[in-house]
Amino acid sequence: MKRDSGMNIRADEKKGFISLLEEKTYAVFDGEKRGKRLPVLCHDLLSTQRKVWADLRRGCDSLRRIREREIACRGFSVRLQHNQERIKNALAGADEAESGERPCFLCLQHLPENQKGVLYRGAYLILCNPRPIFPSHFTLSHVDHRPQSIADKIPTFLRLLAEFGSGWTVFYNGPKCGASAPDHLHFQAAPVGQMPIEKEIREENRFPERRRIGGVEVCRMNRMGREVMMIEGDDPNAVERVFEDLLNSLKKILLLVEEPMINVAGFQRKNKWRLIVFPRRKHRPDAFFKKGESRVVVSPGLIDMGGVLITPMEKDFERLEAGEVEGIYQEVSLESEIVKKAMETLFGLPIRCGRVRKRRKLNAD
Repeated sequence: MKRDSGMNIRADEKKGFISLLEEKTYAVFDGEKRGKRLPVLCHDLLSTQRKVWADLRRGCDSLRRIREREIACRGFSVRLQHNQERIKNALAGADEAESGERPCFLCLQHLPENQKGVLYRGAYLILCNPRPIFPSHFTLSHVDHRPQSIADKIPTFLRLLAEFGSGWTVFYNGPKCGASAPDHLHFQAAPVGQMPIEKEIREENRFPERRRIGGVEVCRMNRMGREVMMIEGDDPNAVERVFEDLLNSLKKILLLVEEPMINVAGFQRKNKWRLIVFPRRKHRPDAFFKKGESRVVVSPGLIDMGGVLITPMEKDFERLEAGEVEGIYQEVSLESEIVKKAMETLFGLPIRCGRVRKRRKLNAD
């Protein structure tokens, strides 16, 4: 029967969406104290999904076969991980998403039949990653199809840190520097202690200059072979505003309208929120685009920038040494002089953090 109004069509679409979302929901997290904690729900999800979803079970089992080796670089360490399952992620690009050549694999209607997730505050579906890098590796996908962008989602990001708790990290890959689904908003989460950067950032000599703005500490790490910035404070609203100002400073220096290329890892411990930011100038090193034996299939995202460099090809795992790794980091990281200028621009801005402002709820939307 022909529908007589667009309103009825929209109503039918909404009803179908709600029905599909309910079908794909394993459990619900709404923040109520009477319910299970978020990490518990995620572990329950992983245990259940492994039993019913063959692709996830195969991906988790593949972690038993990965090979790793440490590389001592100048001033920092890197762990190479030979993970064959990550080849699709390494080769994924923004161009195919923009051209519409592939369906969005994070949209509800394209999720595998047996895949379900934890519905987070009605806005995100927390999914088990079928090609994990770590034993507990989750993708936090927005229920709506919308572009990957962090600027107005920092409140959600910070709230996730608090509700996952001190044993977890939540991270973000920009649409042009590591996100395998640049057309669909998502974060990732994993237990802490997986990346070398987490240990190195606790070393006092890494921060020759610490500066504060509105009660928030902002600094650059040294001897890391790439640009690494830290934002830390005990007021999430102040951390949010300083992060927003940093993005705007980078946009101003780089003459950008769109989001600057960044990777972000977040940690929350003892009522302190810490953001580790990797400013980027390119996604992949030139060697990625070479032909034959000269090609190096390395496609750095947040985890790679954090010191776990994923090498899906065995030949790359075997041959990469300190010099090549240092070259990759230097090539994809934003130049130090630009970061310094962005920092000076940041500290030259009016200190909004010092103003009295009504505390805003960290909503997940």
